Amino acid sequence: MDDATEPARASELPGGRALPKTDKSEQTRALILETAMRLFKERGYDKTTMRAIAAEAGVSVGNAYYYFASKEFLIQGFYDQMTHAHAADARSRMAGKKDFAERLGIALDSWVDCAAEYHGFASQFFRTAADPTSSLSPFSNESHPARATAVELFHEVLNGSDLAPKLDAELADLLPELLWLHLMVVVLYWVFDRTPDTERTREFVTRSTPMAARVINLSRYRVFRPIVRDAKSLIQDFILPTIGRTAKP
Repeated sequence: MDDATEPARASELPGGRALPKTDKSEQTRALILETAMRLFKERGYDKTTMRAIAAEAGVSVGNAYYYFASKEFLIQGFYDQMTHAHAADARSRMAGKKDFAERLGIALDSWVDCAAEYHGFASQFFRTAADPTSSLSPFSNESHPARATAVELFHEVLNGSDLAPKLDAELADLLPELLWLHLMVVVLYWVFDRTPDTERTREFVTRSTPMAARVINLSRYRVFRPIVRDAKSLIQDFILPTIGRTAKP
């Protein structure tokens, strides 16, 4: 039986992730995901089946489906894994840094570095993740845990900087989600970047980060407050409502 007809035995598990919290189950889940990532790099996403992943991981096909409802849900697992790896790496690099622009640049550069080995098949992932109705979209309710981890990192980018005490409280509350959206723009550019070592993406980060930092820094001055309020209202009314805020029960 191929993947098109294999029953998704974990279909009752939201996002393929509601699993017993035991060491063994977490190790098995991690093994399946690690194996899948390796096969995606070696064979390509489209040519890698759940059966092949299970065989390489040394588990039954049914067990693979227990942890991931379908091959597509490995995207969510990848997203979770990448988010935590990125957060840990960025925190380490930002230690002792106070300049906001420097901290923001470090956080964005860190993501590009952490994702580098997966760039070869990123566009295949993007086809599914870009569907606005898909639970696998980074904007979906189901992606809330990973997104919350990323937003929390940008809280730390701001709160650990010398800019944090100078900002209006309302803008400071909104800013981490806006910085996450900035990361999503970087990710989109990175997916389609075909330059060696995604050097265009790296240059985009290098040039856009100081610009973003200057705009945010200017927003604290009274003369710009009306513009800031208008921008804040626009973002809250039209952008943030499109982002899932909580995981579905």
